[in-house]
Amino acid sequence: MSKQTIALIGFGTVGQGLVEILRDKRKMLKKEYDYEFEIVAVSDFLKGSIYCPDGLDMDKLLDLATAGKELGSYAQDCPGCKAGWDALTTIRESDADVICELTYTDIKTGGPALEHVRTALAAGKHVTTSNKGPAALACRELSDLAAANNVQFLIEGTVMSGTPVLNFAKNSLAGCEISAIQGILNGTTNFILTKMEEGQSYDDVLKEAQELGYAEADPTADVEGHDALAKVTILANVVMGENVKPSDIPCQGISHLTQDDIQKAQTEGKRWKLISSVKKSGDGIEASVAPQMLDFSHPLAEVSGSTNAITFTTDLLGDVTVVGPGAGKEATGFALLSDLLEIGRKG
Repeated sequence: MSKQTIALIGFGTVGQGLVEILRDKRKMLKKEYDYEFEIVAVSDFLKGSIYCPDGLDMDKLLDLATAGKELGSYAQDCPGCKAGWDALTTIRESDADVICELTYTDIKTGGPALEHVRTALAAGKHVTTSNKGPAALACRELSDLAAANNVQFLIEGTVMSGTPVLNFAKNSLAGCEISAIQGILNGTTNFILTKMEEGQSYDDVLKEAQELGYAEADPTADVEGHDALAKVTILANVVMGENVKPSDIPCQGISHLTQDDIQKAQTEGKRWKLISSVKKSGDGIEASVAPQMLDFSHPLAEVSGSTNAITFTTDLLGDVTVVGPGAGKEATGFALLSDLLEIGRKG
C-alpha cells in the first residue's frame, strides 16, 4: 500500500478527532494494515490554513487548534510551508491524494461542502466526508463524478457516525435483497423521548440536551427531523439505489409531542420513537421521517438515550438490527479512518 497524503478541509471537533486517532494509531495501522500516511494540508474557515508537501506535525496542529492560534503560524518554523490558502486552493494546489471534507453541514444547500467535494473529485482526488449535505443532495452526481475520474467518494460517517451501517449493508449483507430499512438516526430526539418517558417535560429535557451538548442552541435540525431526513435520503440512494432528494420525503419531528402523548403510549404497551424509514414499493420506494408508537417488543423500542439503531429487512436473514453510537468526535473519526483505509486498499 503506497503512502497516502491527506488534506483536511475543516479542523473543528471532527477534524481534530481524526488527527488524534491517526496520531495515536500510526504504528498499529502500519503494522496491521500496512497503512502509511502524511497530513500535508489543513484548511479551516476560522482557524486558517497550512500546507507542507513533506507532511505536517500532528501534535503541533492540535496544539495550535487547542490554543486558538492561527494554523498559518505553523509556517514561522517551516520555510517550505505555505499559509493562507482558502479551501478550494488547498484542494486544487496541495499534493494530497485524499480530501477529508469536514466542514459544517448545510442540509438545504449542501454548501460549502458540495463545492469542495465536486472540486476534489474533478481534480482526481479521493474524498471522504462525514458531511450529510453533499451525500443527501447530490449522491448520484458525486458518485458518477468519482467514477469518471477513477477515484472514490466515501461517506460512511454520514448516517450513524462510527457505526458502520453503509459498509454493513454493502459488504456484510452482500447477496441479500434489502426490502426495507427502519432506524433511529438522531440521538438528540431519542434522548429527549427517553427522558420524557421518565416524566420530564419536553422543554426541560431539551434544555438538558443542550447543556449536555446533544442539542445545538438552535435545535431545529434535530427536533424537527431534518437531520434524520438527510440520513434516510442517503440510505435510500446508497442502499436502495434510488435518486431522491430530502424534499421528496415527508418529514415530521417530535416538538409537538406532549407528556399526555407519552403516557398514552405507555398505557398501550408502546413508546414513541422518531423513525426514519424507507421501503421498496413497486418500481420505487416509500420513505418518511415521523414519530411512531412502537410496541415494547419491537427491536428499536429498547434503544434508549442518545444511541442510534437501524433495522434492515432482508430476504435471507429476515430483520437484522445494528445498534451503536450515532455521533461523537471519536466515533466520527473512526468512520473517516475506515474510509481512509478503504481508499488505501483499493488505491
